[in-house]
Amino acid sequence: MAEGEHATETDGDPPESDPVAEAGEATARLRERYDELRRIEARIDDLGRDRIEAAADASRRAHRVLDQYEEDAVGTGDFGSYVQFRGAFDDAVDVDDDALAADAFAAADEAVDKRRLSERDFAAAREALEPVSEYVTLLEDRDEAEDAYRRARKAAKEARKALDDRIDELREAAAMADVDLDADVDRLREPIEAYNEGIRESFREFYRSASAREVFAFLDRADGTPFVDVDVPPADLASYVDEYAAGEEPLPTLLEYADYSNSKLEHYVDDPGALRTAVAVHRTYIDRLDAEPLTLDWPPKPGDELVYEVDELIPLASRIADDETVATLRSVRDLARDDDYERLRRAAEARETLAEAEFELVASGAIDDRLREAERARSLLEDVLAETERE
Repeated sequence: MAEGEHATETDGDPPESDPVAEAGEATARLRERYDELRRIEARIDDLGRDRIEAAADASRRAHRVLDQYEEDAVGTGDFGSYVQFRGAFDDAVDVDDDALAADAFAAADEAVDKRRLSERDFAAAREALEPVSEYVTLLEDRDEAEDAYRRARKAAKEARKALDDRIDELREAAAMADVDLDADVDRLREPIEAYNEGIRESFREFYRSASAREVFAFLDRADGTPFVDVDVPPADLASYVDEYAAGEEPLPTLLEYADYSNSKLEHYVDDPGALRTAVAVHRTYIDRLDAEPLTLDWPPKPGDELVYEVDELIPLASRIADDETVATLRSVRDLARDDDYERLRRAAEARETLAEAEFELVASGAIDDRLREAERARSLLEDVLAETERE
């Protein structure tokens, strides 16, 4: 990343969401859905839940009977169907005198209490039942309101998680509020990049030209240093390289041998089977060996850690790299001991880790206000989640 740049969105990416605004919307939506559900439930409680459900069930049964028998029971049709209809409908609308909409059920029954029925009579029965639809709709509204409440609560919890992540980002950015964003971080970047480039090239040459035995010995030594995290060779591969003469060949040569036919391989190694068993199965490990464990991070570690890391890297780099690369590594250690190092390091960290929005907030001095806004939004969301919790 060049001087003066900082983390930013990739061109063409969709605009970032605003977890603070989304949390506010989720909070308001949850409150609205909860209040609506409570309003409907209060209406149901006032009328009596059991009475409403009984009226709704009777209405559904009555409509099913009307739909089922209308075609066969009208006019001079099937008398048996007429008798069945009358019995089924009487049962459906047989409600207590004090039931909700009892008059509507009685009127519906009266509309079809005739020896000969017409389509108009069925229509009249349906019309008579219309007042009962209020209770059917009320129960449907309750179910819909409960579903909406549950969705809103789930969305609010998801918004809380996103807001928590956002608050963590803002707190991290706020911790950099005193960073000198105009600091000349190239004083650190240039020697670190130069060393990393040098050690990568040196390791590539070492890997290509040194014997497998030498490379593994180098990795074993590097593994003994706390700050250098190398991937040591698998035990069977290390044993093969140590015990067989083929271990004096470079690793790329061993990989090449592993592709030979047995008849051809016999001309190069004493035991083709041993080579295939040890080398071929670990091709991925050998291919992946590189200098990354020997490189320095960007942004760099705090001064004391970087000094210790460089102290461990110098003996290793001295074995495979040229004098210029080692000298550059020593210069990095000198910088880490400089009084100005921490200021430069924190500036580098801010430019590397802060997204564009956070960088601008820090640069403008608005980061603390934005953090407080996010924390207030979370507090309100927590309050509403607690207040709207249902058993």
